[in-house]
Amino acid sequence: MVRESAPIVEYTVEWGPHMETIQIVLDKALLLAADRAARRSRQNRSALIRDALREHLRRLEVAAQEERDRQGYRKQTQPQDEALAWEREAAWPAE
Repeated sequence: MVRESAPIVEYTVEWGPHMETIQIVLDKALLLAADRAARRSRQNRSALIRDALREHLRRLEVAAQEERDRQGYRKQTQPQDEALAWEREAAWPAE
């Protein structure tokens, strides 16, 4: 009988002069989920949280850029016939 062993995950601590140590508060369920995700992705908890925060900040920036674009387009008036011309271009061809 062959017994499978649990995968080995090596944890390293990334730290450099550009890093700061902080303290955050997480509820137990979120902490356990973060630890499981860190093990699955073979990184330590800090790296997982850094990556998640970077992704969240990137999404916030994209959303802010999209909102700025929407506001800019709202300020411009567009002739009705121009909009209709673009709608015809965007329509799927009849089959």
